[in-house]
Amino acid sequence: MTVTVLRDADDSATSVAYAVSRSVGNAVERNRVRRRLRAIVRNAELTPGSYLVSVAPAAATLSFDELAGHVRRACEA
Repeated sequence: MTVTVLRDADDSATSVAYAVSRSVGNAVERNRVRRRLRAIVRNAELTPGSYLVSVAPAAATLSFDELAGHVRRACEA
């Protein structure tokens, strides 16, 4: 998992985009990963800015808690 952040001190909004490629799986699996990521990010306290969350194919095999842990660690760095 990779999280790319562009922090903007003048902007108070937070926007998040998700990159889930076809290598993750079929459309159902990609959408499931995307929905899980949205739920995790919705509950995260992110600093204002623009975020791009990119996942590897292994993300489809992770449990919700494991995926949440990866997202939290990636956003802290």
